[in-house]
Amino acid sequence: MAKYMILIYGDAQQWDAMTDEQWKAHDAAHESFVAKAGTQIIDGQQLEMAPTATTLRSDSAGQIQTTDGPFLETKEALGGYYLIEATDLDEVLSMATLLPEVHASHSGVEIRPVVDHG
Repeated sequence: MAKYMILIYGDAQQWDAMTDEQWKAHDAAHESFVAKAGTQIIDGQQLEMAPTATTLRSDSAGQIQTTDGPFLETKEALGGYYLIEATDLDEVLSMATLLPEVHASHSGVEIRPVVDHG
């Protein structure tokens, strides 16, 4: 079994504007995903909104700079993730279609294989 990281991206303003009813439907869709994936889920968490991020990077002199905010400035921010085990990408794609972010116009998911160092 290979490991895959499903990164969930979305527009924080759109998430903030969701009603309680929309959040209930959103959470129910995640529960469906978790039920289907079962023990294949190794880990998964919802992240705090992007403005709470802290970024570290070196400047040209090699000095580490700390800034508030996410590494990339984009409209869409990383909102959460699942780390799962699956036989192949097709299995992950099948499961990921249950995630509500795939069906909303303001969000989406990115799937990356995890490097196996052996």
